[in-house]
Amino acid sequence: MALAPAPKPAHRLIPSRFPPISVFDTVATASDLEAVMELAGWTNDRLIASRLARLDRAEWVFGTPNASIVMAAFLHVAPGGMRFNSPDLGAWYAAGDLNTAVAEVAHHLRREAVARAVPQETRTYRAYRCVLLGDYVDIRGAQAPRPELYDPLSYAAAQAFGEQIRADGGAGLIYDSLRKEGGTNVAAHRPRNVTRIVQADHLKLTVQAASRRIDVERLSR
Repeated sequence: MALAPAPKPAHRLIPSRFPPISVFDTVATASDLEAVMELAGWTNDRLIASRLARLDRAEWVFGTPNASIVMAAFLHVAPGGMRFNSPDLGAWYAAGDLNTAVAEVAHHLRREAVARAVPQETRTYRAYRCVLLGDYVDIRGAQAPRPELYDPLSYAAAQAFGEQIRADGGAGLIYDSLRKEGGTNVAAHRPRNVTRIVQADHLKLTVQAASRRIDVERLSR
């Protein structure tokens, strides 16, 4: 399989309703981290504890600014997982440009509006830029030969593919965005590869249930 570096920088949006938590940012050792997590109640959640146990200690990120943002992506996982990760362990998803990142989160926000039977949804996000280290399995342009990896209705085949890459020691995948033509996305499976994270703007996104229009308002940081 072809490998390629991730776009630099890569962009990720995180809902502002999930405030930054500094559990991982200031501790100096893995042992300190476990003690702090226990005091903070993180290890009371058996799902989080089991996900942390699936990460080799050498892959834990701590003692650096925004470390908690990275680790949260791996430990707090959607119930059904995402396209290239199962519910057992998360990944850091990012886009090659801010517009693609906006299109990706707006798609899921629109699906939420449809599911709730409301005409529109509005949500505020924090934008982050980062540098992703490593070489990624490149499946851009593979929608025809590998349609199962881009299935809009089922993540089953894509999750199995992504988790096999993780199990084999790979950095993750780089793939075409299904939400913005020409856009590129990355699923990074190694926390230590997420580096030089900088918080950028706050963005307020408004989407309509019956339209693909995305209204974006840039707020102060």
